[in-house]
Amino acid sequence: MTRTGEETYGSRRSAGPPDGEVEVTTEGLPQWLDPVVHAARTVRPQQLSRFLPPAGGQGRQSAVLVLFGEGPRGPELLLMERAGTLRSHAGQPSFPGGALDPGDGDPATTGPLRAALREAEEETGLDPRGVQPFGVLPRLYIPVSRFVVTPVLGWWRAPSPVGAVDPAETARVFTVPVADLTDPANRATAIHPSGHTGPAFLVESALVWGFTAGVIDRILHFAGWERPWNRTREVPLDWRA
Repeated sequence: MTRTGEETYGSRRSAGPPDGEVEVTTEGLPQWLDPVVHAARTVRPQQLSRFLPPAGGQGRQSAVLVLFGEGPRGPELLLMERAGTLRSHAGQPSFPGGALDPGDGDPATTGPLRAALREAEEETGLDPRGVQPFGVLPRLYIPVSRFVVTPVLGWWRAPSPVGAVDPAETARVFTVPVADLTDPANRATAIHPSGHTGPAFLVESALVWGFTAGVIDRILHFAGWERPWNRTREVPLDWRA
């Protein structure tokens, strides 16, 4: 079964290349995404993170694509691992995404949608015409890089081949079953050398932590998918050493 309904940014046409108008719509989504749709419509910024955009408007506008697909083991998320040579967040698993370009448009409306699709195509090679944006989460802030990030929720309606387009930027691209993300055995609390702690996921030979893990953690929680897990289990960020 699927749900219907729509919320439009720009003209009414199906999601397509980033240079066209982009629509946010829930029409035709699989029913299992209903809780995520509800969470996106009701969650408040303070419920997602304690790091919110500065009141004065400082920060570099950016967007990430939180892309849900359906794989051999059911619902899954698309992630990538950043190249270890990058200056910012080197070697860290993340959602595809990046800073808005002037051509992406208004940061308050369609800009983040176009940026998320454009960056995902540039980093993973996915065809943006197969992605249906169905929600936008409140803007969040990454203090270390001063990015103001808009998470764009997408349904991988027509999957396309993906992989690391530029090894200088992306080490690998992979999908993670939601079942693995909700498995208590794969959950832990990451310990940063600074002493900061946050949720983490040990999946697909990767330690997902930081901003990406925080967004995943909150989506699982507010969608009602979270399972009780041992929050005292700690994993240092040098866990592979």
